[in-house]
Amino acid sequence: MTSKTFTKTAPPEWLLAMWKEIDDKTFGKGFDCFADEAICNLGVADWHGREAIRNNLRQFIDRGFTALHDVVEFWDSPELKIFHGKVAMRFDDPGIAPVRPTMVHFFYMDENDRTKVKHWIGAVGPISF
Repeated sequence: MTSKTFTKTAPPEWLLAMWKEIDDKTFGKGFDCFADEAICNLGVADWHGREAIRNNLRQFIDRGFTALHDVVEFWDSPELKIFHGKVAMRFDDPGIAPVRPTMVHFFYMDENDRTKVKHWIGAVGPISF
């Protein structure tokens, strides 16, 4: 069993920059928060490497919706960051109503460089059954 102490705090700039890149559909420097060989598991996704994370998220977001991420709370420790938020999803198809599911993300930091995310695990929704 391992215990960790967390501090509830404002989200760090690197996290806000990453969400902004997704919200703005720019996918630029905000992804520099990831280590070169980072792993991302969002739902069933299993992406390996910063560029794979960037490119796969771009492809996912460009499939017909715009997202806007909001911070509800952020919990910090040196090794692990926990983000709880909401994501407003507006679809390109006007026949699909906007949704705002809850999301939770775990960011495990690189042991050799605590400024870089080594492993991102996240869950959003479900938005429907």
